Amino acid sequence: MKRRRLGTLGLFLIACLVATGLAAAKVQSNGSGARQLLAASGCQLNSAQGNIKHVIYVQFDNTHFRRDNQNVASDLEQMPHLLNFIRGNGTLMTNDHTVLISHTATGILTSLTGVYPDRMGQPVSNSFRYFTPSGATRTGVAFAYWTAPLFDPAGPPFPPAGQTDLTPEMINENGKIAPAPWVPYTRAGCDVGQIATANTVLENTGIDVATVFGNGSPEAIQAAGDSPGTPATQTFADYVGIGVHCAQGSDICAASPRPRPDLLADEPGGYNGYQGLFGAKYVDPVIKTNGPMTDLDGNVIKDANGHVGFPGFDGMEATVSLSWTAQMQEAGIPVTYSYISDAHDGHGNSGNIHFAYGPGEAGYVQQLKDYDNAFAKFFDRLAADGINKSNTLFVFTVDEGDHFVGDQPTPAGCDGVNVACNYNRVGEINGDLRRMIRTQFGDTTNFTVHSDDAPNVYITGNPGQTDPTTRTLEREMGQLSWLNPYTNAVQNNIMVALADKTEMKTLHMVTSDPFRTPTFTPFADPDWFFFATGGTNCAAPADCAFIPPRSSQSFAWNHGDIQDEIASTWVGMVGPGVKTDPNYTGWTDHTDVRPTMMTLLGLKDDYQTDGRAVTQIADENALPVSLRVHHPSIEKLADSYKQLMASFGLFSMYTLTASTHALSSNSAGDATYNNIEDQLMTLTDQRNALVADIRTGLNSAQFDGVKLSENQIKAWTKDADDLIAQAQALAASS
Repeated sequence: MKRRRLGTLGLFLIACLVATGLAAAKVQSNGSGARQLLAASGCQLNSAQGNIKHVIYVQFDNTHFRRDNQNVASDLEQMPHLLNFIRGNGTLMTNDHTVLISHTATGILTSLTGVYPDRMGQPVSNSFRYFTPSGATRTGVAFAYWTAPLFDPAGPPFPPAGQTDLTPEMINENGKIAPAPWVPYTRAGCDVGQIATANTVLENTGIDVATVFGNGSPEAIQAAGDSPGTPATQTFADYVGIGVHCAQGSDICAASPRPRPDLLADEPGGYNGYQGLFGAKYVDPVIKTNGPMTDLDGNVIKDANGHVGFPGFDGMEATVSLSWTAQMQEAGIPVTYSYISDAHDGHGNSGNIHFAYGPGEAGYVQQLKDYDNAFAKFFDRLAADGINKSNTLFVFTVDEGDHFVGDQPTPAGCDGVNVACNYNRVGEINGDLRRMIRTQFGDTTNFTVHSDDAPNVYITGNPGQTDPTTRTLEREMGQLSWLNPYTNAVQNNIMVALADKTEMKTLHMVTSDPFRTPTFTPFADPDWFFFATGGTNCAAPADCAFIPPRSSQSFAWNHGDIQDEIASTWVGMVGPGVKTDPNYTGWTDHTDVRPTMMTLLGLKDDYQTDGRAVTQIADENALPVSLRVHHPSIEKLADSYKQLMASFGLFSMYTLTASTHALSSNSAGDATYNNIEDQLMTLTDQRNALVADIRTGLNSAQFDGVKLSENQIKAWTKDADDLIAQAQALAASS
């Protein structure tokens, strides 16, 4: 976040602020140290009792409620100011789940939108491959601004000459740009501050600057001459990571000399006459007129190379992100969404290193202590502003869980806080999948992967899922074995699950852009991380599977996979209408965050969300009458709907078991495979038809005041449970 030095432009900005009255309305001291908060008078949130005036949404990266080592307090337990705030004032949902594949972009975007990845375009992240018409593949990146075309990082120029897929980065089920999550707020007259939240801000200086500012703009010219596509440049600090989507007639946008049209060409119902501010260079002078942005400790925010402004996404530690959040709220931006980087990696100076800690290591514990101190300052600052649980909906959540890969700590029984834990080896087992397959099976099939512990496979030539080349490679993946360098023993069945296009559709991993769909996806033991080169056979096992030495660029926290510690997440909500429940254990997933928030706020998206409002955590008088009628039956329906629809619900996990058996099979004429695949396709089609009806019903009850009949609710519940039982039977018989 960048505060431009005062000069002619700076003086002009101040003059504009005074002229509009905004400077006088900024946060000021009243002589006692308390702040005077600018009221966002045009913002018309519509909560049931009319008492929600602010929304503060905090998105963590890889921050855990569950313990990764039973002797070491979890991340949230080591942040008591945050944990106690949630548990003492609201509800902590401890049985939440991410989606597939379970990576940062996919998880965050699902929570922001309330739809599964097949409806917003990012099922494989944080990068992915896409097929070209020739059958080769190129790299795409999941992080790009909402309206940008697919981000191929092979430039400059951007898009690069070889890019063949220019469909929207955020592509919905109709091939259009997915509806944007800030729209209900701005239509209600509320400015929305975005602090490093995925794809709601500029994410790069490759494709995004020209997308928002236009080709030939001063900003695009600056980007083109400043290592385009590279972080930690002045251009990156100026324009990436920070933004405000303004309501019509917003004082915030009016105070800036450089508001840009907030264009959403495919937004249902149209979206005209809205503007936004993009980048710390243009946001900071409006929200903070007395100098550059500082963190909660008073330090000027800079990137790894000393550029004042946005410090990079790894530089978004709690003291940085929460400072921006408070500053925006104090400036009269009533809705803020902010991102906080993980604490289990040492990021050095704003992300110039990436050092993976183990649970209870001193650096890890210290970072969590720093995060906790930041939350203490944050809550105190908000309280002084009059922003609290009586008038603010607070939401805290995380993108996905993790699996730690490393030796057992020493000394035995260390808890990290009183006795620091130490580790010998720390790091994922890096496996060269293509060479491993070639060595074990003699198969020289050319394929690329999205490097991961669930390494999506793209076979060159883009053969169909029943092609002999595809089927052979799937069987080989199912039989993969190798010397595990941690145990020094051969590990069999490294791939624990397999999904082809049929099953990926069930798991919400197939978008409307067929070029992004992998040939198939193996899910591995979570100690492994796979890549693929074009090398020859492995002369020794260690040539193709090894634990990298610990360095300033080390990785030990695996996600993307299907294991419970990766799938399991948490959500904390505090505010008017939210019950006090320190440990709500009902089954939820990321798609439920959005409709729960919209229900509490009395707002409505211009599309149907895949999730449902978690009414169990809400006071009855905070819900519309349509959700109070037949309340227990609706909640039972919603629970069955989740198990039928969710990526990690029972239906999906049962079908994945069946899919794994099908893809690994080698019966005569591939009869086993064909039989199971036919049943999977039928079940998925039936699932999709039923959930479309239930989704429409739940959305109508949540947002349109439609009272569902008891008979319809019970019929849908029975049909959902029956389909889940059929999937269970298929899994058991496979």
